[in-house]
Amino acid sequence: MSTPDTVDRALRLALHDTADASLDIAASLLAADPAADTELLRRGVEFVSGAWARGWMPADVVRVVRRELGDRHVRPVVESILAQAPGDVPRCERWAAQVRDLDRHDGEPAAGDRFSRATVVLESYRLLVRLPVLEALEGDGRDGPRRGPGRPAESRLLTRVRALLAKAEATDFPDEAEALTAKAQELIARHGLETPGLAGSEVPAGEAPTARRVGVDPPYEGIKALLLDAVAGANGCRAVWQEDLGFSTVVGFEHDLEVVELLYASLSVQADAAMVRAEAVERAGGRKRTKTFRRSFLAAYAGRVGGRLREVARAAHPEDGGTLPVRAAREVAVDDRVERMFPRATATRLRGVDDEAGWVAGTDAADRARVAAPRALGGRRG
Repeated sequence: MSTPDTVDRALRLALHDTADASLDIAASLLAADPAADTELLRRGVEFVSGAWARGWMPADVVRVVRRELGDRHVRPVVESILAQAPGDVPRCERWAAQVRDLDRHDGEPAAGDRFSRATVVLESYRLLVRLPVLEALEGDGRDGPRRGPGRPAESRLLTRVRALLAKAEATDFPDEAEALTAKAQELIARHGLETPGLAGSEVPAGEAPTARRVGVDPPYEGIKALLLDAVAGANGCRAVWQEDLGFSTVVGFEHDLEVVELLYASLSVQADAAMVRAEAVERAGGRKRTKTFRRSFLAAYAGRVGGRLREVARAAHPEDGGTLPVRAAREVAVDDRVERMFPRATATRLRGVDDEAGWVAGTDAADRARVAAPRALGGRRG
């Protein structure tokens, strides 16, 4: 049997039959043929190309693979994406930035023997071919090749701020997370960037609302999505939580979306650090139940932060009538885009947020949270 035939047979077994026995047979076929590796990667390129045709972005794919399968399965998917990228159609800068970010996945753990590696690859491909069709985003390639008006090239400031927030999110030490977050906020303030207001009144002629997907990581994804929704709403954007896929799609004008993404990351890190501290106090007092405490903490935090951001927005845009028509037109445009993208979206209700101590602690943490974020990233006030 030729190598392509071996790969064909293995993929038929693994991708069209969910039984463990079929997967084992397929992995055994590949493990016995070292020459199959090149052909298997070529098929991976085809599968990620199929994901792009269904509206997925590189970061979306990596996120869902890690969420559904685990860290080991990220490596073969990243290898397929990087192998596909040189021959890909031109896309927006946001897409290109996500591909560049894949370099940090080089350290992902790899499976050991050939059988284990083949199993991981086949499980990854099985997920790729089953990814659903997503709502179209500008620059995802389905509207034709272009380097269009997607995400603009990031400034040095934004890159540094993102790096600090990523480190803050990754550390297990609350003091370090708080220091890194404070440093990120200091950079923002030092460069004279405005606090959120959040949605600006000036919109370039011809600009229309766009959308981007923001990952919402477990645990307590539903409540974390509530925080993102609060940040989005205060910045003239709308967020739609897609629970089964682990992300929210945020709709708004481009520069407002940058504010939302960065501010949500900052507030999430601050919430995690504050929750760890509050939980330690509860445990010191003899309390052992933490799940309801955490849910209530995060729900109260999201609600209170949303209120604070709305207060800032009202202060930034007093009801003097001068900007009301423009702001109203922007809101209508965003709402219309949301309705077209998600005609069947529904509201949901949170449960399990009835812990009084958690609620009080979350509210207090929200009152202390830094809500400063750039209004126009990478630029200075004129």
